[in-house]
Amino acid sequence: MWDNHQLLKGLANFLLGASLLMLLYAGGFWVTHAPVFPVKKIQIQGQMKRVTPEQLRFIAEHELTGTFFTLDIDKTRAAFGKLPWVRDAQVRRRWPDALEIAVEEHVALARWGENGLVDSHGDRFDAASDQQLPVFHGPAGAEKDMTAMLARLRQGLKPTGLAPKDIWLSPRRAWQVGLDNDLKLDLGRGDVELRVERFALYWKDKLAALPYHIDYVDMRYPNGFAVRMPDYKAPPAQVKK
Repeated sequence: MWDNHQLLKGLANFLLGASLLMLLYAGGFWVTHAPVFPVKKIQIQGQMKRVTPEQLRFIAEHELTGTFFTLDIDKTRAAFGKLPWVRDAQVRRRWPDALEIAVEEHVALARWGENGLVDSHGDRFDAASDQQLPVFHGPAGAEKDMTAMLARLRQGLKPTGLAPKDIWLSPRRAWQVGLDNDLKLDLGRGDVELRVERFALYWKDKLAALPYHIDYVDMRYPNGFAVRMPDYKAPPAQVKK
C-alpha cells in the first residue's frame, strides 16, 4: 500500500478535502452563532390601532433569542401572534442586523356571546373591546357562516333603516335576528334572504305605520308573516240583539 503512490495521493487529497470542509463548517458555524451578529433593529410595519408599541417591545425583549442567522423565524412569528389583537405576523431578515415584522390586526366585527370577538374574516379571537358590536349566538364552528349572514342582513335591511343587534343560529340551522329597535325577526331555515327582503318591503309602509309596538315578526310563512304586538287589545265583540 505504501508503495502505491497513486493510492497515497488520492488519500492525501481526500484528507485535504475533508479538512477544508471541516474548516468551512467551523467557519460557517462561527459566523452564524457568533455574538458579533446580533439583531439590532426591529422594524414594525402595518396599520395598528389596538396593538401598542409597549406590547411589541415586550415581545422583542423577552421572546426573541439568537443571532441574526440563528433566530427562529417561525417562533418569532408565533411570539408576536400571542398578542390578542394580532391576526398575523410576517417576519423577514434584513441584512445586516434587522428584522422586518409586518403585523396584521384583527378587525372586530361582532361579539361571540359573552366570550370573545369575531373578526371580519370570521375568525374568533379573545380580546377586550368597548365597541358597540352585534352579538353572535350560535354553535361552535359557525363563526364564518354568521359573519356571512351579518353582511347579507345588513344589505337586506338597508331600506328599513334598521340594523342587526343580535343574531341567533340554532343547531338545526334556523336563524333569528334581534334588531336595534328591539324587534325580533324569526327567519327560520332556507330562503332567509327572501324573507328579509319581504320584511323590508312591508316595514316602512305597513308595519312601522301601525299604532302599536311590535316586538316580534315571524317571517317563516310562505307568502306572509305574523306579528306580535304586546299592547294591542282587540275591540270587545259586539253582541247582536
